Amino acid sequence: MAGKKIHFVKMHGLGNDYIYVDSALYHIDNPSEAAIAWSKPHFGIGSDGLILVGRSPEADFTMRLFNADGSEGEMCGNGSRCVAKFVYDRGLTTKTSVSLLTGAGIKQLNLTIGDDGKVASVTVDMMEPIFDVKSQYLTSGEPLPEGVFVSMGCPHYVIFVDDINAVDLEKVGPKLEHHSRFPERCNIDFVQVRDDGLRMRVWERGSGITMACGTGASATVVAAALTGRSQRSARVIMDGGSAHVEWRESNNHIYLTGPATTVFEGDIELP
Repeated sequence: MAGKKIHFVKMHGLGNDYIYVDSALYHIDNPSEAAIAWSKPHFGIGSDGLILVGRSPEADFTMRLFNADGSEGEMCGNGSRCVAKFVYDRGLTTKTSVSLLTGAGIKQLNLTIGDDGKVASVTVDMMEPIFDVKSQYLTSGEPLPEGVFVSMGCPHYVIFVDDINAVDLEKVGPKLEHHSRFPERCNIDFVQVRDDGLRMRVWERGSGITMACGTGASATVVAAALTGRSQRSARVIMDGGSAHVEWRESNNHIYLTGPATTVFEGDIELP
């Protein structure tokens, strides 16, 4: 209903920013439309998309993600960390281990509480990487640049380069996202191996260039370990800062650790 006021919280994980709404308190009939309108810089709040935080008998909380173009995504590593901060800092839970139902299954979030009593960082169990994609991706179409396909609940194509600064991400990103071999589109990660870690820049499906990507950081470490470029535990350096990713041999799960930050909150009308 246009004109209805919705309370939101703007948050980011390493600059990957979303608008968070408690869907138990505020119902949004058309979240895709709201994501498009509110995500616009200058004309809206400005963000990489909209995340609705809900409840479920299957998990402590739920997360629905809508990209800046209105498309719905399955999973967001940075977004899930911010959900953990959202529910703890606002008193919706006192747990420091929270289960979160996403479009890519249930994820476990382990919270680190700072001296101020609020969430400082979160470790997300991203579960196991997926490589069997023959039925959906890479089955036909024009040639792709050499890379590694890894799904973290959402598809990523990781391309290693000698110089990350030489990549015209704004030009090549959309072409690869919509490549004929990706019928459902794809997130594209360019990675340079450096002494201080894996330097990654990302073109996110549905949002374009973002400051950071948690699923992309996870896919990057998997791809680097598989190709002998890195250990299974590594620092991933993105435009908005660094996250730590560990791909554990004991259970094949990937653990993503990084900060979550609240920017501001307010009220906005539905479009």
